[in-house]
Amino acid sequence: MSNTPIQTQFRTIDGLSIRFAESEGRDDHALLLSPWPESLFAFEPTWARLAEHTHLVAIDLPGFGHSQRRDALLSPRAMGEFVVRVADFFGLESPHAVGPDIGTSALLFAAALHPGRLRSVVVGSGGAAFPLQLGGVLKEWVEAADLEEYRTVDPRQIVAGALTDIQRYALPDHVREDYLSSYEGDRFVESMGYVRTYPTELPVLRDLLPGIQTPVQVIAGARDSVVPPVNAEFLDQRLPNSKLDIVDAGHFTWEDTADEYAALVTSWWGGGHATAQAVFDQGAVAKEETREAKS
Repeated sequence: MSNTPIQTQFRTIDGLSIRFAESEGRDDHALLLSPWPESLFAFEPTWARLAEHTHLVAIDLPGFGHSQRRDALLSPRAMGEFVVRVADFFGLESPHAVGPDIGTSALLFAAALHPGRLRSVVVGSGGAAFPLQLGGVLKEWVEAADLEEYRTVDPRQIVAGALTDIQRYALPDHVREDYLSSYEGDRFVESMGYVRTYPTELPVLRDLLPGIQTPVQVIAGARDSVVPPVNAEFLDQRLPNSKLDIVDAGHFTWEDTADEYAALVTSWWGGGHATAQAVFDQGAVAKEETREAKS
């Protein structure tokens, strides 16, 4: 795999074997979370751009990619807590964090429950709205009465079917094989447990959103039929400190619009998050002055 800028390693974190990749050291840090049903190789087309000024640590979340699973972590809130432990393990002080797809809800829980731990968050293409606004196979997976029928299907076929939604990016053979091999055996069916908690977890997250002060960049695909853009709009309307960008893509924005995605993220890291924070702080001061004047 010498033709890839991403070289993977494994570390034991919280008792689990977690696969990760790391770029050169820089003053600023960013933690990247694998989307589903992919792996940390989803960041291959943006890796070089993102690593130019920022030290990257990308991980396969537990139960996803090639990281070991713990069933108790297969929910957004639990995964959000694990993400904070990962940042602690790698000594990442106030890192930026990028979590497309399933990372969206995990990072927002992390930001809500650990104020100030993350410098900024980039999310999108992940279920967020409640009542649920999902489509395609994701809707079917979340709403299925049980998972027995999926246990009889070749998981490589399921993953390959999901990857057909990648419309412009030609998946390198080694990346495709990494995705397919990530969910062999019972790994895909068991990973479905994460999104199947959405009906109970997303209402809790919805109520936490207005209190999240961490700057949040939301990136979504205008033609995403699996996680429609209404999910991104739902977040932007409720988060007090957010920026929304809808790009011309389907679900896999980080691969199909890799150049634009990298530009949005690096611009956000380079100053966009600070601008958003300043605007938020000014608004908070104004609200406090108005409240004091009325009292």
